[in-house]
Amino acid sequence: MASAFIFNIANAAESTDTLKSGSIQEVVITGTRAATDVRHLSQTVNVIDRAAIEETHRTSLLPLLTQQVPGLFITQRGYAGYGVSDGAAGIISMRGLTGSGTAVRTLVLIDGHPNYAGIFGHPIADSYQSLMTERVEVLRGPASMLYGSYAMSGVINIVTKKTEDGTHAYVRAGYGSFNTAETEMSVNTRQGKMSAVAGGSYNRTDGHRDNMNFEQFSGYAKLGYDISQNWKASANIDITRFKASYPGPTYKPQIDAFQDITRGTSSLFVENSYDRTSGGVSMFYSWGNHWINDGYPQGESAPLFRFTSFDDMAGASIWQSINLFEGNRVTFGVDYYRYGGIVEYDSIEGRSKSLQVDKHENELAGYIEMRQELGSWLTLNAGIRADRHFRIGTELVPQLGAAFHLPANAEAKLSVGKGFRYPTLKDNFLFPPQNADLEPESLWNYEIAFSQTLFDGRFQYGINLFYMDVKNTIQAMKPGPKNLNTGELKNSGVEVQAAYIISRTFTVNGNYSYLKMETPVVGSPTHKAYLGGSFSKGSWHASTGLQYINSLYTTPMQLKPATVLANPEIKENFLLWNARVSYQVSDMIGVWVNGDNLLNTKYQINDGYPMPGIAFMAGVTLTL
Repeated sequence: MASAFIFNIANAAESTDTLKSGSIQEVVITGTRAATDVRHLSQTVNVIDRAAIEETHRTSLLPLLTQQVPGLFITQRGYAGYGVSDGAAGIISMRGLTGSGTAVRTLVLIDGHPNYAGIFGHPIADSYQSLMTERVEVLRGPASMLYGSYAMSGVINIVTKKTEDGTHAYVRAGYGSFNTAETEMSVNTRQGKMSAVAGGSYNRTDGHRDNMNFEQFSGYAKLGYDISQNWKASANIDITRFKASYPGPTYKPQIDAFQDITRGTSSLFVENSYDRTSGGVSMFYSWGNHWINDGYPQGESAPLFRFTSFDDMAGASIWQSINLFEGNRVTFGVDYYRYGGIVEYDSIEGRSKSLQVDKHENELAGYIEMRQELGSWLTLNAGIRADRHFRIGTELVPQLGAAFHLPANAEAKLSVGKGFRYPTLKDNFLFPPQNADLEPESLWNYEIAFSQTLFDGRFQYGINLFYMDVKNTIQAMKPGPKNLNTGELKNSGVEVQAAYIISRTFTVNGNYSYLKMETPVVGSPTHKAYLGGSFSKGSWHASTGLQYINSLYTTPMQLKPATVLANPEIKENFLLWNARVSYQVSDMIGVWVNGDNLLNTKYQINDGYPMPGIAFMAGVTLTL
């Protein structure tokens, strides 16, 4: 649907009776601070649930999002591992707003908290794993009214695992091409008022190229306590450490390039829920320790220094929603964030250090959001945020929308909203082309959406039309180079998605997005399409999917901002075919096989990084 799509279509086929009402009433938290029926949202939210995540039998969440969410594309450089610094992948593009390093304009959230490197302002793709995830909610379109800076083009909200009554355990282990191993184990329990989830994973690969090793250890834990019928508290923590070799692009191989990264996040929630009001208080802290040797090209001398950094981000949020009268809800909220860190160059011998940045900055914001239902056919949404950056200034962020509940199980939505991004510490202070006088980037997004559910809920489709006018994008301009607010982007597009439950055995789903860019950007394909199908009968389950990418720009121009504008002569078109088969041996044991790029397509997403050909992984799952 244009308002929300649940991608676990295979499971839906087994419970078709639940769709007889003719409409999905999925409750989401993204797009509003309180749990909300998606029909009342004026923005577009996609939901990928736990069953769909488990069905991939992979550790990383991001490839699944690229397949299933129209308008969203995330770069890759190999079979496993994204890395950081030079040659890194995991760059997120939403509707043509993309970039590397500091140009990220889609915000990643964990349980509603922003999650990015405090100095550089970009997410760390290897941190986002299935280990901790209950579901993922992707809001397409600006979400700065609720979430502030970086939510220019949308948000990806990772909702952490919930618990079930009793005690349960889950184990997954797989081994495959390129000496790749992926493992995951979790245990969850609920006894009375107490609940707990804990898990760990180990992943590694030799990679499909020399000097492309990747190894990762991760752990996650969450505790919950029901204080009373109306009050709940929870706390969670996750830590991941990965080591990655960097081979460099094929046209300029690197020697001794290596990365050792540790990232951690923690949070605390106290929430209340009554008949006419609900809200909560939350606090979070995230941090990262980066040790990077960028290596050197063949024939050149080895560098004398390595890059090290420690960044952190802390924050607190308070929000409360009140139903003043029938069909009404008003939400008040306050957010505070503090972020920054230290960047140094350390000598290889460890005898000297060169300090580059030691700085933290602060933001304080308040917002008010209103929803009003007018009868059974219309919901109005409005909100405004005042976001104060203690050094740069204040941004006012309005948002308006309407959701029309039409006959024949149809929905129509209109929305207009502002998104923005403050300059990062790197933009302002770290390395040429830094500039301390930069202004925030901003955009206005205008959107129309229509969706409908037919045939007793067995067929769903939706279409979105959008136009974005982006101002003041930060670009590294020559001569110099120097960061300047000189860029403008005007992007428009169409996004379509549909799903059909043919029978209790067969299902199909697909999506397509067309992106028109006046200025081409790296990592944003003009056409992106996916068609998938699944078969379930007895203990057998099989699924397959075709993904088509057309006009994906992979190489930046040298005389323009290297992180934004692309050379229109260098682009990729490719078709990928993936398939999965699993068999449930018993209630406890399942076996599975994954096949990726079964057409053996030759393609690149990052220029100079050819992607692997046919790859397989097989494994076992245990459910206790």
